[in-house]
Amino acid sequence: MNKYEYIFFDLDGTIFDSGRGIMRSVRYALEKFGIDEKNEDKLKLFIGPPLRDSFRDFYGFSDDEADKGVVFYREYYTRDGIFDGDIYSGIEEMLKRLTEQGGKAVLATSKPEVFAKRIIAHFGLEGYFTHIAGASLDKSLLTKTEVIAGAVKSLEICDRSKILMIGDRKFDIEGAADNGIDSAGVLYGYGSEDELRKAGADYIAADVDALMDIISL
Repeated sequence: MNKYEYIFFDLDGTIFDSGRGIMRSVRYALEKFGIDEKNEDKLKLFIGPPLRDSFRDFYGFSDDEADKGVVFYREYYTRDGIFDGDIYSGIEEMLKRLTEQGGKAVLATSKPEVFAKRIIAHFGLEGYFTHIAGASLDKSLLTKTEVIAGAVKSLEICDRSKILMIGDRKFDIEGAADNGIDSAGVLYGYGSEDELRKAGADYIAADVDALMDIISL
């Protein structure tokens, strides 16, 4: 039997390379405030953390401006951005192997759950996931810590040592630690090895093959 029974996956930067859609949606929202952002490195910072926090942290928006930014972002995202990306190579094969080994794949993302479910279904991956957990469209459920906690509660998991959280940013690693869960950081997404190690990742995977080796421990 494998060490981990439940494998919690982040979505953006871990399962789905969503960079194009997210950056285009952010650029659209910023333009509504008269900001013409051409620096992709700044736009990439939005991939991972909650949108409201990003507008406040990276552009100094007030709470009210951040809320309006989210509305503008979703205006573009729901129309043109949601499927603007690709599932990372090897992910479906990995999910298949995980399922065949008796593991349970769980999606735990700070993207709104309604969008996460649409993306997973659009790319034909819904059959691999035991549970999909995401943020709410209102402000009641936002952080990765809250999303993970909600998934653990919904699945009624008593032994947290059987859970491994996988993600590409520090938010995934910190959210796992807040819930007493082991974590693995992936380097093919949008976070750096330095970021993931500083956050306290228990494992680091350079690619999907290395990630499968960790899952199969």
